[in-house]
Amino acid sequence: MGALAVAGALCAVVVKQRAPDVGLVLGLAACVLLLLGILPAFEEIRDMMEQLRETAEISEAILTPVLKTVGLAIVTKLAGEVCRDAGESGIASFVELAGGVAAVLVALPLLRMVLQLIGGLLL
Repeated sequence: MGALAVAGALCAVVVKQRAPDVGLVLGLAACVLLLLGILPAFEEIRDMMEQLRETAEISEAILTPVLKTVGLAIVTKLAGEVCRDAGESGIASFVELAGGVAAVLVALPLLRMVLQLIGGLLL
């Protein structure tokens, strides 16, 4: 994976000097290949989380928002970096803002459950 990342970055830098648009596309292609290479790892993580959820008897309603929030953070970070690499730092900032808002929206059911639990303990 590391060799592919370095080779993709070097190719993108060399091509970017002559054709910036093509260099950006080449860099994105390298990112896609790297992402495809690590997809099996995401599947293993999901399987492990499912085993932990069953072992600890954690409700899926609790674990799902957490996993979705982590996924949103990863996608937001990648999208922001791609925008910055394209020279669009303003768009990258808004992508990160939108990702943060989306993460809060996804986590709201979890927050609601925590507040209900606290309310139940206080009564």
